[in-house]
Amino acid sequence: MSDEEQQRGFPRRDAEGRILTLGDLLGVSLAGLVIGVLALLVFEWAFAVVGDGGFGGTNGWLAVILPLWLFWDEFRAWEFGAARVVAAPAGLGLGVVAGLLVAGLASGLPALFTGALAAAVFTVVYAVIWFHGVHWLARRTG
Repeated sequence: MSDEEQQRGFPRRDAEGRILTLGDLLGVSLAGLVIGVLALLVFEWAFAVVGDGGFGGTNGWLAVILPLWLFWDEFRAWEFGAARVVAAPAGLGLGVVAGLLVAGLASGLPALFTGALAAAVFTVVYAVIWFHGVHWLARRTG
């Protein structure tokens, strides 16, 4: 696939399959998060209608499944080396801590909403740390 073909789709990717801009990474990962939240809302609504429980009891952290899938794909697109081995755990650790802090601050809300807020914060923090970290480290070590 040529460079021109790679940049036509969304997200725009380089020849190795790596996402080119932070905006593309955030856009796709947050779109995946919204899809995850909507899927959880549909399941919650369906179970509430059937009478299998109240609305909002599902853990909203489940909404992070699609962004994690994207992040895994992005991780795999980078060659093995210090850049990805350092940037991924750093982003993961900071993202989880930030998400848990937000979940703690929103603890009065139903689990679905608390977890969804935490998943959103995790997604943004991970994407920013990963993108800037892996690019900065790749320039330093490569």
